[in-house]
Amino acid sequence: MVKIFLGVTYKPWFDFLAGIAPDEVNFWQPSGTGEFKALQPGDMFLFKLKGADAAIAGGGVFGHASLAPLSLAWDAFGRKNGNNSLSDMRATIAKLRHQSAPLEQREDPVIGCRILTEPFFWPRDRWIPVPDSFSRNIVVGKGYSTDTDEGLRLWQAVSERLAATPAAPLPVSGDRYGKPVSMRQRLGQGAFRLSVTDGYGRRCAVSGEKTLPILDAAHIRAYRDGGDHDISNGLLLRTDIHRLFDLGYVTVTERNRFAVSERLKADFDNGVHYYAMQGTEIGSPRPGFASPAPEALRWHRENRYLG
Repeated sequence: MVKIFLGVTYKPWFDFLAGIAPDEVNFWQPSGTGEFKALQPGDMFLFKLKGADAAIAGGGVFGHASLAPLSLAWDAFGRKNGNNSLSDMRATIAKLRHQSAPLEQREDPVIGCRILTEPFFWPRDRWIPVPDSFSRNIVVGKGYSTDTDEGLRLWQAVSERLAATPAAPLPVSGDRYGKPVSMRQRLGQGAFRLSVTDGYGRRCAVSGEKTLPILDAAHIRAYRDGGDHDISNGLLLRTDIHRLFDLGYVTVTERNRFAVSERLKADFDNGVHYYAMQGTEIGSPRPGFASPAPEALRWHRENRYLG
């Protein structure tokens, strides 16, 4: 069984992203209230346009949902938020909230984020008619499932178009229009950052620091060295600890403890603050999020740590 969600989509957002063809997008809502629980990672999220353009015009593979401050959403996704600049996005939020005045410069509202990987944007001649059960009064969206006739027809229509769409996501297995299966999830940099940040409860895995602007989603095995944008290859670290981790002055032991190299003292004649955390147990991610992969941590110890 595959779950599908038709999200009511702001046409300017769709048009902007269709023009830059990103590897991931943030399908955001101006109101940051209520958690999105309609889909699981790997399910299908589709873009349902409004008004005269009312049709299903594209979609993506659902990766993660979050309620995040605008500053974090912009830092993680930039133009993949569907706006050319942060000031443009602030203006769009005010417009969609029907505010008469723009957001104040220091205002950092929480918005609803639905992170989609491998997005696709079809030309008009491939758009799919909206199912009959999708009421015009629906504001946010509606879920479907392939265990219903209507949901199965929708899945088959999507599958036909995906098969003819270059670089579009494909089912993990199964016949072209056969048994429905979930989609393979390939996280991008932004999805990795937000997923790791939420996975660790927005708290540094070593120090417990909760000041969001100085927390980084660190790759255990660097992306340039073959590491993936995968939650199991991530740790949420305070910025200074992240820097030392990347340089090899700190690592995580086989017993899941924080270790500081003697080289920190030898090279800089300092490091008292970090040696005080020596042996600290690394915090675990929240339930439902993958723990650091032992092979990734081993790679860091063997290839980065200065010992």
